[in-house]
Amino acid sequence: MNKVPHRIYLREDQMPTQWYNLRADMKELPDPLIDPATGKPATEEDLYPVFCKELAHQEMDNTTRYIPIPEEIQEFYRMYRPSPLIRAYNLEKKLDTPAKIYYKFEGNNTSGSHKLNSAVAQAYYAKKQDLKGVTTETGAGQWGTALAEACSFFHLPLTVYMVKCSYEQKPFRKSVIQTFDADIIPSPSDTTQVGRKILAENPGTTGSLGCAISEAVEKAVTTEGYKYVLGSVLNQVLLHQSIIGEESLLAMQMIDEYPDIIVGCAGGGSNLGGLIAPFMRDKLTGKTDPRIIAVEPASCPSLTRGRYAYDFCDTGKVTPMARMYTLGCDFIPSANHAGGLRYHGMSPILSKLYHDGYMKAISAEQTKIFETAIQFAKQETILPAPESAHAIYGAVQEALRCRETGEAKTILFGLTGTGYFDMVAYQSYMDHTMNDYIPTDKELEASFAKLPKIPGIQ
Repeated sequence: MNKVPHRIYLREDQMPTQWYNLRADMKELPDPLIDPATGKPATEEDLYPVFCKELAHQEMDNTTRYIPIPEEIQEFYRMYRPSPLIRAYNLEKKLDTPAKIYYKFEGNNTSGSHKLNSAVAQAYYAKKQDLKGVTTETGAGQWGTALAEACSFFHLPLTVYMVKCSYEQKPFRKSVIQTFDADIIPSPSDTTQVGRKILAENPGTTGSLGCAISEAVEKAVTTEGYKYVLGSVLNQVLLHQSIIGEESLLAMQMIDEYPDIIVGCAGGGSNLGGLIAPFMRDKLTGKTDPRIIAVEPASCPSLTRGRYAYDFCDTGKVTPMARMYTLGCDFIPSANHAGGLRYHGMSPILSKLYHDGYMKAISAEQTKIFETAIQFAKQETILPAPESAHAIYGAVQEALRCRETGEAKTILFGLTGTGYFDMVAYQSYMDHTMNDYIPTDKELEASFAKLPKIPGIQ
C-alpha cells in the first residue's frame, strides 16, 4: 500500500460550493435569542439594526441544510483555498504512538488564520447591501486582520476595536490591519459611551472580547449606513466556517480515512464548529460516531466550568441574550493570559451540542499549551498560534492515550493559524515569566450571580 502523502490537497474543482447548516440536523435546536428590551425571542427583523439583512437571515435560519456559496465568495476563496490536510508523521514518531494524526492547516493567508473564511462572506453581504462601512471587535487580532483584508478587497471602510491587552502585546497586528486601510482602536476606549462607562468602573482594565463587542455595536448603531459584524460565536459564522470541515472530509475520503477523534480549540466556537460540521452531521444522523473534543484555556473555561444559561453576548449588555455556556458577561480573563480564546461564552450551537452530550471538553493551563506548541513546531516546522496550540495539546493527549492502549486511532485536529504575531507570549514562556492563573470557584460564582434573570427561564 502506498504511503499517504504528507500533504493532501483538493483540486479547485473539488472545493465545496455550499456551506452546511448544522442546525438543520440537530435533534433539538439551540434556545432562541432573547431581546433584552422585551424579554421575548428575537425575530430576524429585530437583528436588522445591527446586522445586514442576509446575515440576519442566515443567523435565524434553522432549516436550510445547505446554502450556496455565492460565486464572488468562491472566487475569493480560490486565492487561498483549498487549504491542506497534513499528516503529522514527525509528531507521530516523536510521540511513539500507533495513532495517525492529521491536521487541517488554515494559516496560509495574511491573517494567519481561518477567520478569513467568514470575513469575506460578511464583507461581501455588507457591500451587496450598499453599506457605508462596518465595525467589529478582535481579540488576538486574527479576525480584525482577516476582516480588514476582506473589506479592503470590497472597498468597504472598517473600524476595529481590539482587546487592549492583545493590542499592547501584538503591536504589529495594528500595522497589518492599517495596511488594509482599517482603523483600529484599543478597547475599552473613550470613543464610545459604553467604553467610557467600563473605564470609569474599571480604570485599569485590560479589556475583553465582551467589552470590544459592546463598543463595536455602539459604533455601528450610532453611525449612519454602518452595521456590525462578528468573527465567532454566531450561527452565521459557524455556517461560513463549515468549509473547513467539508474540505477535511473530502480530503480524508481521497486517502480512504475517517477520523475516530476530532479535536479543536474552543474560544467562541468558529473554528471548532467549522471543523466538526460534517462529522457532527454524520454523528447526528447515526452514520458514524466520532469522539469530538473541545480544548479551552483553564483561565477562561466557559465549557468546563461555565454555567449553561442565558447571558448577554457583550459586557455592555447591548446585544440580544443567548443561551450558552458562559462565565458571565462581566468576566475578564487575567491579563497574564496570552493564549487567546478570551471570550466569556460559547457558540449557542456548540453549547447545545455539548449540553446534550455530543461532544466533550477539557481545559489546560497555558504553560502546558506553549510547551506543546514548541514541541509541535520542532517536529512539524509550523509555529502555531497559541489558540491552535490548544487543539494540538488535545490531539497529543489522545495520541499518548493510544500509545498506552495500543489502539491505532485516526485523529484530526484543526491548526487554525500561525503564531508569528505571538512572540511576546512565546518569549514569556521561554523566560519563565508566564503564569498559570486559574479563576477560583469564588470568582466564578460572583460572576454567575450577575447573570440576567429572565422570568420563566432563569
